[in-house]
Amino acid sequence: MTNLLVTTGSGEHHVNLCAGQSVREALDATDWRVRAACGGIGACGACAVIRLEGAANPFTLAEYQKLTGEQRAQGWRLACQLRPRGDCRIRLDHPAPPSPWRSIPAEDLLDPAAFLPALEGPIYGIAVDLGTTCIRVALWDRKRGRRIAARSGPNPQRAYGADVLNRLSRAVADPACARTMAELARDAVMQAVHDMLVRDVGEAHAMPAEIGQVMVVGNTAMLALLTGHGAATLLDPANWQHPVDCRPPDAAVWQALWPLPNAAVRVADAVAGFVGSDLVADLIATRLTESQAGALLLDVGTNTELALWDGRTLHVTSVPGGPAFEGGGIRHGMAAETGAIFRVRWEDGIVCEVIGGGPALGWCGSGLVDAIAVLLETGILQPSGRYAQSPGVAGYALLPDNPLTVLGGSDIDAFQRAKAATAAAMATLLDLAGMAWGDIRRVCVCGAFGRRLDIGHAQRVGLLPGLNPAGIELYAGAALAGCERALLTAHGEQLFAAETAKIRLVNLACVQGYEDRYIDHLRLAPMPLTSN
Repeated sequence: MTNLLVTTGSGEHHVNLCAGQSVREALDATDWRVRAACGGIGACGACAVIRLEGAANPFTLAEYQKLTGEQRAQGWRLACQLRPRGDCRIRLDHPAPPSPWRSIPAEDLLDPAAFLPALEGPIYGIAVDLGTTCIRVALWDRKRGRRIAARSGPNPQRAYGADVLNRLSRAVADPACARTMAELARDAVMQAVHDMLVRDVGEAHAMPAEIGQVMVVGNTAMLALLTGHGAATLLDPANWQHPVDCRPPDAAVWQALWPLPNAAVRVADAVAGFVGSDLVADLIATRLTESQAGALLLDVGTNTELALWDGRTLHVTSVPGGPAFEGGGIRHGMAAETGAIFRVRWEDGIVCEVIGGGPALGWCGSGLVDAIAVLLETGILQPSGRYAQSPGVAGYALLPDNPLTVLGGSDIDAFQRAKAATAAAMATLLDLAGMAWGDIRRVCVCGAFGRRLDIGHAQRVGLLPGLNPAGIELYAGAALAGCERALLTAHGEQLFAAETAKIRLVNLACVQGYEDRYIDHLRLAPMPLTSN
C-alpha cells in the first residue's frame, strides 16, 4: 500500500493506493474523482492530472494519442493510465462534479464465477443490494460474465428515519410518504446505473435499452418500501414468523416505473419476518451450507441477521440491533466514507486512521469497535460502559484537538445494546441447535463492517466469539455477490429457493431466556464460550 497525495482546490488529500492500481481507480473510491467517460481505457482523455512527484510507469500509447508533447513535458498524465511505483503526488485541477456514488474497491468484490454464454437479447444486467443505510449496485455483461462497474452510495430514505421501523411506520401512516420512499430508492438505483454508464461505458442514452434484467436483494423492510407492498404486514408482530409478501401488487405498473424498457426487474423473496433476501444472498455468496456442520454467518447492520448451519438445517433469526454498527445513532457517527475513522490503535497514545486521510469527521462502525476496545484496554472505559473518570457532559475526545472524535455515554450505550442483541442471538441459536462454541469451525461476518473490522478488538468487546481468528472470515459485499451470482445464472431464483428450503426461522421474542442472555451480554467483555 502506497500513499497518493492529491492536491485540489480544496487542499491536500491522502489516498491509499494498492500496488498496480491506477490513479483513477484509487480516486474513484473517494470524493475527488476524475472526469471520465471511457471506462479507464484512455480513449476519452478526460482524466488528465499533473504528476508532481514520484516514480510511475512510462507513458502509454493512449497518453501519446491524447496528450501533446508539451503537456507530457509538463507532467500531464491520464489518471487511468498512471500507475505510481511508490508514494506519489499529483495535482487535480478539474475534478468530476460531486456525486454520492463511489466505485466499490476491487478487493471488496467477490467473483461469482458464472455467466450465460447462450444468452440472447439484451445481455446486460444490474445487481442491487438495497441496504437500510447503503445501496450497492453492479453492472454486468451477463453473456461474458464481466463486471463492468460497481458503485455504493447512501440510501436516501435515511431522511425518513435511521431504522426500518420508523420508515415502515411512516409509510403505513401516509401513502404519499410511502410512494416517495419507493421513488427515492428506485431513483437512487438508477442514478448509480447512470453514473456507471457515463463513466465506465461512455454511453448513457442507448444503453438502458440493452439492460435485460435487474435483480434486487435486501432486508424485508427495504423490499416492502421499494415495492409498496408488505409494510403493514411487517409491522404486525403476529407476522414475524411468517413469510411477508413484498411483491408489487401490480407488477406491470411497478415495472413501468423503471426507465429500463427491456429489463425484467425481479425482487428476490424475503424469508420471513425481518429476515430478508440479503441474508440468503450472503449464504449463496459464502456457500455456507456447503461447509461442514458448525458454520455461522452474521449480516451485521441496522437489522442484523444470523444463520447457523448444523449440517442439515439453517437456524436463522434477526435482531433490531440499531444503526450503531453503521455509524447511525452515534453523535458523530457516519458511514464508512471519506473522513470516517475506521481504525484505532494504541502506539504510545491513541492513533486514529481516517478513510481518505485528512481530518477526522466522525466514526464508522469498525472505528467505533476499535475505539471502545482501546478505551477498555487503557482503563479509560470500564466493562460496564461507564468511564472510569467522568469526561464531562461533552464526552471523551480520543483526539483532544478534534471535537468530532468525542464519544459520549449515549454512544457507548447504543453500541452495547447492538452488540448485546447480536451476541445473545448467537448464543440462543447455538442452544436451539444443540451446539456449543466448540462445534463452530467457520464464522462469516458480512455487512456493515466490511473488511475493516479488527477481529481481536471485536472479540475484546464481546461482539465476536473468542475463536481462532483463522476461522473468522470478513466479507465486504457478500449480499451483492450472491445477487450477482443469481443474476448470472439461468434460473437465479432457484438458488434462493434452495437455501430458503433449509431454513428454520427463530423468532427470539418467543424464546425463553433470550432477554436474560441479552442482559448478560451488555457488558463490554469477551463472550463466555463454556456455556450458552
